[in-house]
Amino acid sequence: MFDEIVFDRMERLPKYVFAEINDIKMQRRREGHDVIDFSMGNPDGDTPEHIRAKLVESAQKTKTHGYSSSKGIPKLRQAIADWYKRRYDVDLDPETECVATMGSKEGYSHLAYAITNPGDVAVVPDPTYPIHSYAFILAGGNVVKFGLEYDEEYRLDEDKFFESLERVFKENSPRPKYVLVNFPHNPTTVTVEPEFYERLVAMAKKERFYIISDIAYGDITFEGYKTPSILGVEGAKDVAVESFTLSKSYNMAGWRVGFFVGNKKLIGALQKIKSWLDYGMFTPIQVAATVALNGDQTCVRNITNKYYHREQVLIEAFGRAGWPIHKNRATMFVWAKIPECVAHLGSLEFSKRLLIEADVAVAPGIGFGEYGEGYVRIALIENDKRIRQAAKNIRNFLKQFECGQKHD
Repeated sequence: MFDEIVFDRMERLPKYVFAEINDIKMQRRREGHDVIDFSMGNPDGDTPEHIRAKLVESAQKTKTHGYSSSKGIPKLRQAIADWYKRRYDVDLDPETECVATMGSKEGYSHLAYAITNPGDVAVVPDPTYPIHSYAFILAGGNVVKFGLEYDEEYRLDEDKFFESLERVFKENSPRPKYVLVNFPHNPTTVTVEPEFYERLVAMAKKERFYIISDIAYGDITFEGYKTPSILGVEGAKDVAVESFTLSKSYNMAGWRVGFFVGNKKLIGALQKIKSWLDYGMFTPIQVAATVALNGDQTCVRNITNKYYHREQVLIEAFGRAGWPIHKNRATMFVWAKIPECVAHLGSLEFSKRLLIEADVAVAPGIGFGEYGEGYVRIALIENDKRIRQAAKNIRNFLKQFECGQKHD
């Protein structure tokens, strides 16, 4: 009789595309194959020593082992506010405008639960990091999407963005309450300039919606590009919140430390629901995160330089293998259009065959939304030697499709 019980929210979730790739990857490894894995944005470097040392020091203190604060200990919230002041000259109240979260996924999931009524509409450009849309769906809301358009250097076409957004507001009922943006973008690596946020804030005030901005990859930028913050726009806190994570900037992915800042109403809602659902991160992790934000940022620059170098190596090596890829200005990813000779496979079948026949794992673009089709996301988490080996494997794989290749 239990088969009659339906979990409606789970029924609305499709099979996680990346799980299929992961299953194949694990099977290949069990069979003894050396899989070169670019499929997940999981940093391969160590967390900087001074951050780890602070974790160990704090963990040795008995008083740090009890329940913590669900919204973040006061010193961490102050460090978050200070980080914004140094980086963007934005003033934040640590008590009412800052909340620490257990990474980005937890933050987006809980925020959506806190602010979404059944049937509420959120606008999420496509492709997108899956939790950006499914957080609202799991909370009982609806998501409206439109395709993200950009140039060959992965810069957003702002005019087309706002044309699409205006069309959404004209054509949808009920009118959207939330618009989610993520720049530098995952998966496409697309970037924006400060003027984009000025236009978005002005539109939010006119059309009466809230903006949720994700700058998880804000530190990882190349060739002089600097990530703007929406909170740098005058009056942005009236309509916007912004999120960041320490996962990529400080190689702290497994630590699960992130935060949201901005509009008091939305931050207050997130703080309130977290007070019901969790007791916060382990205190020593929060203490170490405080040191990460307040400490020497040389480690962030070193990590960024590593990703930039790897991108250059990958573009050169894959290009010689017959897979031309354009460079970007930010993130730890490459967003690569599938070679023309294998475009007919589609991103999922191409990714599966590349894994099975070449032992190279990438993330299929369709997993990020329908507008991701025709592309794959490549994470820069393998070293130079592994990147070049992957290129050799790919060159051999593409030979069967008679792809044009450059030879040594």
